[in-house]
Amino acid sequence: MRETWKAARVGLMVILGVAAIVAVFRFVDETTAEGAGYQVSARFDDAQGLIPKSRVVVAGIPVGTIQDIALDGNQARVTIQIDEGVELHDDAAVAMRQESLLGEQILVINPGTVGRPRIGEGGELRVASEGVTTADILEQVDAIATDVRAITGQLSRAFGTDEAGDRFESILANLSDSLETVNRTLRRNEPNIDRTLDGIASTVTRAEDPLVAALENISAATLEVKELLQNRRGDLDAALAEADDTITSIRRASEQLEGVLGDVRVVTDRTARGEGTIGRLFQDETVVDEVEGAAAGLNNLIGGLARLQTILEIRSEYNFLAQTFKTYFSLRLAPREGRYFFIQLVDDPRGTVRRTQSVVRRQPPGPEEVPEQLIETETRSEDLRFTLQLAKRVSFATFRFGIMESTGGLGLDLHVFDDRFEMNTDMFAFGENFLPRLRVRAGFELVKKLYIVAGIDDALNGAGSGVNGRDFFAGLQFRFNDQDLRGLLPFLGGAL
Repeated sequence: MRETWKAARVGLMVILGVAAIVAVFRFVDETTAEGAGYQVSARFDDAQGLIPKSRVVVAGIPVGTIQDIALDGNQARVTIQIDEGVELHDDAAVAMRQESLLGEQILVINPGTVGRPRIGEGGELRVASEGVTTADILEQVDAIATDVRAITGQLSRAFGTDEAGDRFESILANLSDSLETVNRTLRRNEPNIDRTLDGIASTVTRAEDPLVAALENISAATLEVKELLQNRRGDLDAALAEADDTITSIRRASEQLEGVLGDVRVVTDRTARGEGTIGRLFQDETVVDEVEGAAAGLNNLIGGLARLQTILEIRSEYNFLAQTFKTYFSLRLAPREGRYFFIQLVDDPRGTVRRTQSVVRRQPPGPEEVPEQLIETETRSEDLRFTLQLAKRVSFATFRFGIMESTGGLGLDLHVFDDRFEMNTDMFAFGENFLPRLRVRAGFELVKKLYIVAGIDDALNGAGSGVNGRDFFAGLQFRFNDQDLRGLLPFLGGAL
């Protein structure tokens, strides 16, 4: 009978574990549940990269999610669920922004001007921008290659034909005629030129002394410039060498650019003809649909994981009557605001008490012996206990249910003073004693991340009546969120 009961308990624990795992996956995947707020919409010419459940942010803070994406005429109509308390005005605008290298898109909303009329249920936002896609980049590269080809064609027509050579020959003939005309003009005006030269000679004679002084000054300045050049010869040589290197680099870069543009042209031509992997990707609708489906599935998976918030708690309590320390290691996984999955390991030196009963029969009984005797055996194990619960917060209260310290249990948390003061109530271990085990704990945040806690354990049963009996405790608790853990990771890595 005892072996059958053990097997039944093992089977029940397996069933509860499977149910908990299914509930976890359903809980993490639940991102489209109806909540308080209102819905608005926006129209995009191209909604590629957007998926239902993607985040909608204002100034980097999540304020809603995408509920639905549907075709409306030649545009994509995107329905957005906005959280309660977020105000959007009639000049609000929405834009697409790429969130990661994997191509996930989110919507960024500018809520508009405070004081203008608000947008209510069913309102429509104007679209500020739709982002840049790969097709846009390829179109720009194709346009640049076309312009470069037009420029090289103009140069070829200007210098590479017989007509261009004839034009150049005509220009040289005109220049020769112009020089002949100048020569005839000089011969006709030779007397006037002689008189002009005589006047210049007379002027130079009169200005000989000032001219000599000026030439001496010029000679002195020339010597100073020469000395300066000789003293800075090394700097000038280095500058000229750098200039030569720069010109060489520019020439080499232009040659590389010409080769790259040629390769780009070949790639774009093959893509347009549907050749190669990229060409088939753009031309074959089946491949495009498969790639879009795979990307959508990947974005759904990564988006769900990226939205998880992690909170780590470490708490140690001293039990005054038992004179032992009890340690808790807790992890909260929150896929969305107000809901989280609670995992906890408990190290209690007092262990877990198990009672077994056995009946001893004596055949035949002795003169002073009873025919049957009930013997009760008590054993204590020091195994780690675990907690696995789902939690939902409503206003200042959080409700929890699931497994509490390896038994079924319920919990209620109250949060006041901006969550700096918490009151935790746990009820579990139903059936182990006449009354369930009730634990009440109060915690106050002394400084950032550090709490002081105190309370009573097994309050409904008397001292020593339950598994461990009523006891009082006090201790400290540390709580870290995602930002704290990211800051600690470099130091942990260095320590390892």
